[in-house]
Formats: sequence, structure tokens, C-alpha cells
Amino acid sequence: MSKFLIKNARLINEGQIIERDVLIENEVIKRIDTDISDMNAQVIDANGNYLLPGIIDDQVHFREPGLTHKGTIATESRAAVAGGITTFMEQPNTKPQTTTIEKLEEKFEMGRQSSFANYSFLFGGTNDNLEELKKLDKNACSGVKLFLGSSTGNMLVDNEKVIEQIFLNTEMVISTHCEDESTIKANLKKYQSEYGDDIPAKYHPLIRSEEACYLSSSKAIALAKKTGARLHVFHLSTAKEMDLFRNDIPLKEKKITAEVCIHHLWFSDKDYDTKGTFIKWNPAVKKASDRSALWKALLDDRIDVIATDHAPHLKEEKNNVYTKAPSGGPLVQHALPAILDKYHEGVISLERIVEKMCHNPAILFQIEKRGYLREGYYADMVLVDLNNSWKVTASNNFYKCKWSPFDGHTFKSGVTHTFVNGHLAYENGNFSKERNAKRLTFNR
Repeated sequence: MSKFLIKNARLINEGQIIERDVLIENEVIKRIDTDISDMNAQVIDANGNYLLPGIIDDQVHFREPGLTHKGTIATESRAAVAGGITTFMEQPNTKPQTTTIEKLEEKFEMGRQSSFANYSFLFGGTNDNLEELKKLDKNACSGVKLFLGSSTGNMLVDNEKVIEQIFLNTEMVISTHCEDESTIKANLKKYQSEYGDDIPAKYHPLIRSEEACYLSSSKAIALAKKTGARLHVFHLSTAKEMDLFRNDIPLKEKKITAEVCIHHLWFSDKDYDTKGTFIKWNPAVKKASDRSALWKALLDDRIDVIATDHAPHLKEEKNNVYTKAPSGGPLVQHALPAILDKYHEGVISLERIVEKMCHNPAILFQIEKRGYLREGYYADMVLVDLNNSWKVTASNNFYKCKWSPFDGHTFKSGVTHTFVNGHLAYENGNFSKERNAKRLTFNR
């Protein structure tokens, strides 16, 4: 493996910004100090740019196996690395679904063969695979995923007795998609009676409504409290749900945690007029007041993690009428630049960005030796230039689907270098042909 010496960097780590050099050797951070020299190392002069731990994205859909016309582990992990994401946790709603230990291990083999970023996968809970779930070792993967509302790949779990048994029978983090199915169906029926299938996209947040989200998430949280399960609620989208979460204890002591995604922090219902189904996600992007409440909860620690819910679809699929246009969009390449725009606006500090996108996912999922800039930790790192503005275009888009909800937007900051386990995977628009990604390990 190559040895690298990063000089003159500003490290953002554990609530501080400090000027240090970083020596990388044998996949790990060998030394962090001032004025390091090593004649055998390849020197990268950071020129005062900022060095972050690699971003850990706890929720992506990379579409492999079975949906590879939309994206693959190779294409989407490559785009992730370009965006400074060095670790991802992929969801089980592929074809076939990841609902047996055999299928889980098959997916790990796909990751081993093709991923540019470190990888783990979530095991999907269903109405009828409880016995299989009980056999799953607590360190086998990042956790269990339950769709308590239907979405792409319909893995809806709606048997309440089974859900309670799942909560009682795993030590792993249970991550949930929370939307109440009966509420959504009733709302959809109402709007279909008026518009047919061509429902204006602006009604999406009224169909997949605040009530649908709150009913489901509050029920899941009540069950977690009853059973003592370790619950992580994915992609929160409403102000009302924020009262369900605590900020009076450290993250390590929380049994119930929360995630928010980039699109819910960026867009609002006003954007449906221009973006239409291209910002159709489940749960829906809602009102500006919901967005403000999400930011408030993120900054006061009721929300613990920022993720992407990266979920690519082809343009022609998204261009369908409302009922036929799938929900989801690509985000891994643009998530960090987007949140750095919010730093430039004075909304969030650099230290808090690193806490929510690097440190906290590592704590929450008990990931081994990642998420921090520490000697002895894997050298997953991203160097960013805060003054490197660039416009999102088709030519600099690395998603297989070749579009982005940020098309045409000019970001103020850019990723210059990304290291994955000490390997320089990305540098100024160029990718290494070699890969050095690893399967995540856990300390549970």
C-alpha cells in the first residue's frame, strides 16, 4: 500500500478545528502531529483546506441486485466517494430482497467484488421471516430494516404481533421507515377521485401526510419503549414528530435515535412547482415550517444523524404521472456539498457537520475504527475546499441515472481528495482504478 503524508490541513474532529499533518500507512492513520516528515511518503499539500473523517451514510439504495438499470454498487459507491462518502449502509429492498442470511451474504460478496466505498447491508424484516432473523449474528451487518410504510419494492411489515416479536428478538439496531399505510391509502383515494393518476406533485405531502408519519413513528417508539428494543427512525420529515425524541442524554445512552436526510433539510413544498416528481420522496418533502423544525431538532440533538436515502431512478421513470412516478432520488455525490452550503449560510458549523455525518453514525451503529480522525483508525478521510464553487451538470454527474435534484445549482464547496482505508480513491474529478473498500466490522 502507498504511504501518504497530508501537510498543512485543518482537521475537523471531535468538536475542534486544528492545524495538523497526517501520516497514512498500511490503511490506517499512523500519526497526527505538527510538522511531520517522511521521505518515503507521497506528500499532499492541503494548503489550509479542511480534512474531515470520511462521511458514513447510514441509508442508501444502490439497486443491486435486480434493479441495476437504475444503479449498481459500483456506480453509486463511486459517486459516493466523489462526494466524500467513504462508508455506506445499503437497504434490503432489492430484487431479490435481502431477507435471508443467504441473500445477505450474497450481497456482501457483491460489495467485495465491486464497491469503491466501505460497505454494510441491512437485513430486511418481513411478516414471515422472524425465525431467520433470530439466527442473525449481532455483528453480521449494520442492522435490521423494517418498512412500516410501503415504498419502492414494497416490503411492508404490517403484522403488529410480528413487529413486536422482531423488537423483542434482536439486539441489533432496528431502523424503520415510518408512515401509516391506511392513512396514505385514504388520502390517495381522495386525490385520485379528483385527478385520476395525474395528481399534481404538490399534493404528495398531503397524501403521505404529517398524520401518516406521526401515527407510525409514535407507534414504533411506544413499542421500542415497551420492549427495550434499539430503534433508529429513518428520514424524519415533520415538525410534529420532533417531540418524540430526547436530547437530554448522550447518544451512547439513547435507545431511540433519529435521522434526517439532505432533501428534507433543503427542499420544501414550494419546490414541487418547479421540480415536480423529481423531488418525490417517501416520506414526502413537506412545509418550510417542517424543514425549520428539522433543523432545530438537528442542532439541539433530538436528531442524531444526517443521511441521504440515495435512491436513483431513471429520468423517464420520474417523468411519469404521479401515481406511476417512483419515489426517491440520487444524493450521495452532492450531500456533503449541500450541507456545506448551509455552513456558508451560517446555519450549521463545520464541527456539527462532522458530528452528525461521521462521529454519530459510528457511535450509533458501533462501527469499529471509523468515523474519527484518530491514530490507529482506518484512514477514511475527505479533503474539502470551502471556496471551490462548481455547478452541477451532466458532465460532472457520476450517478448511473445521470440526473440530480441539484441539477443547475452552484455549490460553494467541493471535495478535492477522498481516501478509503488509506487508498487515494478520488482526486479532483479523477478516480483510482483500484479499490480498497472493506466490509464494516462492529464492536457490539
